[in-house]
Order: sequence, then C-alpha cells, then structure tokens
Amino acid sequence: MNWNSLVPELTVRNFDKSKKFYVGFIGFVIKYQRNEPKFAYLEYESSQIMIEEVHKDGWETGKLEYPYGRGINFQIESHNVQKIQDKLLDNGYNVFREIKDTWYDTGNKVVGCRELLVQDPDGYLLRFSENLGTKQELPATHLSWQACASRFL
Repeated sequence: MNWNSLVPELTVRNFDKSKKFYVGFIGFVIKYQRNEPKFAYLEYESSQIMIEEVHKDGWETGKLEYPYGRGINFQIESHNVQKIQDKLLDNGYNVFREIKDTWYDTGNKVVGCRELLVQDPDGYLLRFSENLGTKQELPATHLSWQACASRFL
C-alpha cells in the first residue's frame, strides 16, 4: 500500500456508524483497524482518510460540536459518483447536494467535474469528484479556479 503524504484524521462520535457510512455506503476499504481507541485507516480508489472515535486522550483542540469540520470540504476523486449517490439514497441517506456537472476555468483550459456533496454522520463535508475532461470554450455558467482543476495543470 502506498501511504499518501497528507491523510486527514477525522474525529467521530460513533465509530461503528461512521464505519458503516464510509465502508458500507461509499465503498472505502479498511486498510487497518484497531480497537482501543477505535480507529480505522480507510482507502477509496487513491484517497485515504483515518477515522477515530472521540476519547479522553484525543487531540481535540476545542469543544466538538456538530457539524464537525466546519469550513472545510474534502475532495475525493471517484470514477463513478452516480454509484455513490445511488447507494446513499437507496439506504435513506440524504445528500448535501445531488450530482452536478461543474466547469472550471483554469486560465488556459476549461475542466469539468461531476460532483456529489454529502455530509458524513458527524457533518464533515465530502465532495466526490469525477473527471469530465476538458473543453476549449467556457459554458454559459462556469466557475473560476477550484481544486478540481489542479489535476489538469
């Protein structure tokens, strides 16, 4: 296994509920897990995250309140965001924003992403992004530089 050089570790309230979300609904694979404290290192395609249940010796820098991770979203590349959305909706899980195609102007080309936004059980915002390729012309509605575009530069 290749270990990414930056891997977010998310503090979660209920490890089993979070594991069901990430592994059961999204399709992450457990690379390793420990029981005390409850922790898992997860991988989805080429993305990696860690989840750890809150405990008395954790690294919380302040009071944890829902939704966790305010002000951040995690972009996770996916080959099939439709499959993720279908699995979530089939299991009665609400998405933050259903699939939307977005085109970004990088300054020298226009790149497209099919994006799905969903909050995990603790409110962390996950943005699953599927590559739509490039265009020469801007669509009528477009956005300026975003993280999605970085893989095409």
